[in-house]
Amino acid sequence: MSSLAGTSRLARLALRRERNIAPWWVLLLVTMSLVMVAYINRNMGTPELKATYTVMINQNAFFRALGGGAVEPDLGVLSSWRSGGFLYVMNGLAALMAVVRYTRADEDAGRTELLRAGAVSRYAALTAALAVAGGVSLAGGALTAVVLIAIGLDPVGSIAYGAGITAAGWVFGGVAAVAAQLAQNARTARAFALSALGAAYVLRYAGDASGQHWMTYVSPIGWSHLVAPYRDEQWWLLAVSIATTAALSAIAYHLVARRDLGAGLIPERTGPASAPRLRGPIGLSWRLNRGLLVKWAVGLAVFAASAGALSTLAHQLLNAPGAARLLENFGGRAGSELHYFLWPIILIFAHVIALYPVLMVQRMRAEESSGRAEIAQATPMTRLRWAAGHLLVTGLGTAALSAVTGLVFGVFFAWLVGDFATDVPRILLQSLGTVPAAWLVGAVCALAYGLLPKASAAICWAVWVATAALGQIAGPLYGVWGGTPFEPFHYIPNTVAGNPFSPGPALVMIALSAALLGGGLLALRRRDFG
Repeated sequence: MSSLAGTSRLARLALRRERNIAPWWVLLLVTMSLVMVAYINRNMGTPELKATYTVMINQNAFFRALGGGAVEPDLGVLSSWRSGGFLYVMNGLAALMAVVRYTRADEDAGRTELLRAGAVSRYAALTAALAVAGGVSLAGGALTAVVLIAIGLDPVGSIAYGAGITAAGWVFGGVAAVAAQLAQNARTARAFALSALGAAYVLRYAGDASGQHWMTYVSPIGWSHLVAPYRDEQWWLLAVSIATTAALSAIAYHLVARRDLGAGLIPERTGPASAPRLRGPIGLSWRLNRGLLVKWAVGLAVFAASAGALSTLAHQLLNAPGAARLLENFGGRAGSELHYFLWPIILIFAHVIALYPVLMVQRMRAEESSGRAEIAQATPMTRLRWAAGHLLVTGLGTAALSAVTGLVFGVFFAWLVGDFATDVPRILLQSLGTVPAAWLVGAVCALAYGLLPKASAAICWAVWVATAALGQIAGPLYGVWGGTPFEPFHYIPNTVAGNPFSPGPALVMIALSAALLGGGLLALRRRDFG
């Protein structure tokens, strides 16, 4: 049998499964690139405004690092600077998720073992996964370039930009291929690959912020930034990404031949002989999900500290084109310019934290689909107790993440430009004030899980994306200033800038969350499990 026997059939199977996933990733990449071009044209439509914005970015290390390096007063440069840091990471994320999905996850589900009973080689699944993920990455980069050329941007720069997006996807597809051979299961493989993606972004950001450019040069995300589209187009850096992808793929092929199907090369740790604290649904959920919570807390703390450091640049950021109008729509009646700067930062973190309950509800579905939840219910733990314990840990974890973010951000803000006695409590309380809105997002997801379990993942992501897209942060990108009343964060008062606190919106959201959770639990009780 050929070493690649069955690859074409597995690739067609993966493409068939990917047809409901990949188009959304590609659409996201293309849409974000167009949105950023429209934003630059709308808010920096004159050469003078572009020049003002360029000077502000280039004079501030932390702000410059957000998009990756210095900029020029050019539409292509500014739009790729604003969107590139997002698109490179998103394409890398799409590729690594696809590779793990068609390798390690299929092994965990038993699908690979079933297919290997036929004329399918050991290397077929890995080859098909890399081909499909690489093709999706190429489609995302190529379509982005085509669309940018179509609206009048420089063709050479657009091709370089699309190539940088594609290269980021290829590299992290290779990273995921290696992680799938090392890890014992798909969840751990995703954790390894996502950690590599996060480390690459942090290295790139730190290198651009500190001026230690070697950090940018050792970061795979940094390589895509250093291609410098619409400027001098450093094409040779694409060869670095391609060579790294080839090396990672070769390592993955070498490793796949050295391990047993369903096993990982990193041995699984032996657990304790007994678990005296694992006596109920809350203890079980905490044991299963504490690692995710800790990772989220550490990541948010790092970015909150960075946001606190940005507060030293607040006066300059507030003088950016469009900043005055943006802050006016965020509201606020009193306080200095620095206090107007706080609410947008808190709101950004709140939208990110709202993703945590979305992922936790999807973990409930994964536990059910894998059969592990059904095994737990063979004990005196009922279905409702299992779900309620998981949702309680989810709600408390969401509140804890908001507290960590508010505390770290408040401490750094007070240390650098504010006052510990007043600013730390104010920022912490404002951060905690966004928790009911995040709970409401999670409650909608819980209802979807109870009513429509198979469609719950798509519904959960749609709810979170709609919440972010209709909010005060994303709205200005497409001309909607001040957000819309169709998302819960719209009703959180901006107390850090002087607005009075009103408990009414929070109580309404808590009541709605309780009703939705009750409906989800009732639906879960009445439907077939598994």
